[in-house]
Amino acid sequence: MDNFFNALNNFFLIGLPYMALLVFVIGSVWRYTSTKFKFSSLSSQFLEGRQLFWGSVPFHIGILFLFFGHLTAFLIPKAVLLWNGHPARLIVLEVTAFVFAIAVLIGIVNLLYRRITNARISVVTTKMDYAIISLLLIQVVSGLWVAYNFRWGSSWFSSVLTPYLRSIFALQPDVTAVSALPWVVKFHIVGAFFIVLLIPFSRLVHFLVVPLNYIWRPYQQVVWYWDRKNVRKAWTPWSLQRPKNN
Repeated sequence: MDNFFNALNNFFLIGLPYMALLVFVIGSVWRYTSTKFKFSSLSSQFLEGRQLFWGSVPFHIGILFLFFGHLTAFLIPKAVLLWNGHPARLIVLEVTAFVFAIAVLIGIVNLLYRRITNARISVVTTKMDYAIISLLLIQVVSGLWVAYNFRWGSSWFSSVLTPYLRSIFALQPDVTAVSALPWVVKFHIVGAFFIVLLIPFSRLVHFLVVPLNYIWRPYQQVVWYWDRKNVRKAWTPWSLQRPKNN
């Protein structure tokens, strides 16, 4: 039985990460060189904007904080541990991260609800969209579960997961410490690598081409020739065929 669990740990904590990173790099390059016009988020804002706002804004704000929070613990773990040396600072960090995670959860639920209930959005929604949103939903729920049941994650992430992740990138994988973690933590790790694996084939690939030039580009004037209220209604006459570029 021990050999079986060791094999599972080796596959999901060593084999899967390398597979995910390899597919991510090769897949992203392939998609960019072969289908540049699809190398984006394929925004549906023109089809519906109100629900998108309440889904996209909390999701992006929350996910950015969590991403850079994890990245900080990976890059400078000693600084994070030093910060957490004072109980008040540790609690502030943990509570703040938890709040942003809830924001991500609210955003994902709204985005999923929008794609399921809005007829116009459903037409341009692919199976991969549902798959990646579902994975993100599972990931944030498992993350909240870990944060609530296994407190002070920023500290044990810096001391346990950072060495593991660095060993992966150093091509000297060491899963000794990670293997002893609770199953839900390992589930959260595996979920993250599954998302990385699917990035080249989903809308998430757009984060690789962040349009920073939008910050300083001139203002663009958009002229509406249709009634705004009618154009955003699902029953307004519109093509119900899936666009060829989606």
